[in-house]
Amino acid sequence: MLDNAVAAVKADKTKALDMFNKGEGGFLDRDLYPFCFNVSDGKILAVASPNAKQFLGTDIRDLKDATGKVYGPELYAAAQKPEGQIGEVSYIFPRTAPTRRRLRR
Repeated sequence: MLDNAVAAVKADKTKALDMFNKGEGGFLDRDLYPFCFNVSDGKILAVASPNAKQFLGTDIRDLKDATGKVYGPELYAAAQKPEGQIGEVSYIFPRTAPTRRRLRR
């Protein structure tokens, strides 16, 4: 899904963000989904999860998980890596088990 999301953004960013927000095109599979934010200001632009729609437009750096851990700055820092590098951030959302997400810039 990660490779497909990257390809979709490179092909047509506007269309890709719309598909991500709608969970279309194979971009929502159980609790796996892409999300996108601006690197310039941290503003969340797209998220397929119906459990996270309330975060659209907010600053990624302000996110806290269910335990109160502030994990948004880790996501933001992971996006600063050179293109093609994958970073992992652990957080609990919305389940009680840690979730690992892979970010590719």
